[in-house]
Order: sequence, then structure tokens, then C-alpha cells
Amino acid sequence: MKSIVAVTMGDPAGIGPEIVVKSLANSEVQKVAKCIICGNPNILKEACKVSGIPTSLLESDFATICPVSEPELKDLSFGQINGSCGKAAFNYIEKACNLVTSGQAMAVATAPINKESLKAGLVPYIGHTEIFGYLTSVEDPLTLFEVENLRIFFLTRHVSLQKACKLVTKDRIKDYVIRCTRALKQLGISHGTMAIAGLNPHSGEHGLFGTEEIEVIEPAVKELQALGYNVTGPISADSVFYQALKGKFNSVLSLYHDQGHIAAKTYNFERTISITCGMPILRTSVDHGTAFDIAWQGKASEVSMVEAILTAAKYAPHWNKEGNL
Repeated sequence: MKSIVAVTMGDPAGIGPEIVVKSLANSEVQKVAKCIICGNPNILKEACKVSGIPTSLLESDFATICPVSEPELKDLSFGQINGSCGKAAFNYIEKACNLVTSGQAMAVATAPINKESLKAGLVPYIGHTEIFGYLTSVEDPLTLFEVENLRIFFLTRHVSLQKACKLVTKDRIKDYVIRCTRALKQLGISHGTMAIAGLNPHSGEHGLFGTEEIEVIEPAVKELQALGYNVTGPISADSVFYQALKGKFNSVLSLYHDQGHIAAKTYNFERTISITCGMPILRTSVDHGTAFDIAWQGKASEVSMVEAILTAAKYAPHWNKEGNL
């Protein structure tokens, strides 16, 4: 049985429409998913022409369109920041969420949006995670990266490195491990050990290069283990992601943004997928931007969009919105 995935068109001025329609032609996507595309039909048809994709795929056994009118094709300035595009991108996401909550779709896969366009469109949220948090009434959704066997959660996201270090506290680590464990259960992953990455070089070398591991991370791990959580660490960040990729750990808790981003994207940039967890909606996304410099030129690669749809389709049948422990 195919998973029904609501797919947002992303910022209409960016590469989103192109990579969405290109993904519909992918044989693996056609095998496992029925896509409901949230976007403007005329823009999607134009994207098909630019990309060399038959417009017949937009209404077929593999896909259908859930129309959202704005903006009109004639008002679109390709590759440029535009408030109407930012507002439209928000509306596509809202429509996709409604499809899931009403039972018409099982998951959401999102194409890229542009933060400046959102701001120009008076959307009071900086990005996808914050928008989904608002739409699902979840204050702090979790970000999970997945590429092959490697899964990475993030203790901190878009803050300075200095602030990220200050946010590495025992209580925060405990809270995140508990919620990340629940998120894995939502995805149907109940076995294996979660590893916590070290903050300092070589996990501090017993205090030689910093004391956070001794004073914060190790006590948090011991308390979590006493509560029954299958967690270990700290493990030096120069090896923990490789070990997880090879199957030793079911996931890694990265302590700051670039620590985990670099590990995943260096291994395979295009196939690194972002999953927003801790919500009553399963959402996957490409992990790249709107690429205004190549938008609407037929050049954009759909590999990441394909992976986002495949990941949504893979986890949708196992999804448990409660994730009870």
C-alpha cells in the first residue's frame, strides 16, 4: 500500500516547483507514494515545461494537486525575494498540515522556502520548524537529520556557538534525550543506543581541554541510565558520527548546529534529510535552500526532494503521533 504524502511546492520563485515535479517522475517515488501537491497548478505546469516533465503526472496514479491559487504565474519574478511568495509558501505548509490532520494524507514532505521572503510577506516565523511548531501548537519541535544509517538530533539549532555552549546543561540534555527517545518511537525505532557527542576536543580528555563532559554530560547520562534510558556518552565528536553510521548507535545527540550538520552533509549532502519530530505530524524536508541563482532554468537536482518523499513514505506506516514510552 502506498503512503499518501502531502508535498509542498516551496517558495514559488525558487527551485521548489522544479524539484517537486521532477520527483514525480522518479520510479522509486512512484512505487511507494501517492503525492498530494500543495501549490499553484499553473506554476506547477510551467515547472513541468521548464523541467521537461509531462504535465500529465500532476494528475495521475502517482500524484494530484491540492490547489492554492497565490501567487499567479504572471506575477512571479523568478529567483527573487518576494513577499507574496513567502506568504504563499506559508499557505502551502498550512494546507499540507490540514491534509494530515484531516486524515487525507499521512505525512508532509516540504520543498525549500526562503527566510527573507517569509519576512517580506509578514510571516512571523523564521523557518519551517517554527512554522510547524505554530501550526501544531508544539513549542520546541525536534530536528532530526537522517542519511542512510546515521540519525542526528540537535541540542541547539540557530544560535551562536557561544550561546550553544552555555545551553549545554544537565537538565537540557536530559530533557532532549527523553524527547528524542520518544521521537524515535514515533518513527517505529525502539531498539538501540543513543550516543551523546562530546563538546570539547576528544571529549575534554578528562578535563584537559574543558570540563563540560565531566561536570555536565556524564552526570546527565548516569541519571538517564538510572531512569532506564539506553544512552551513552560523551563520545568524541570526531568518531561518534562514523560509529553511528556503521550501526553502533541508533542516533547521536549533537550539541550544536554545525557539529551535526557537517558530519551528515560531508558524508552525503544531497541525501541528508531533515525530519521534524515531536509533533503530531510527520514532516520531512530537503536540507538545502531555494537556490535562486539557478531557479527556473531546469538545472536543479531533485535528489534531495526524492529522498524527502521516500523518507516520509518509509516512516508514515509506522508513525505513532503519541510516541508513548
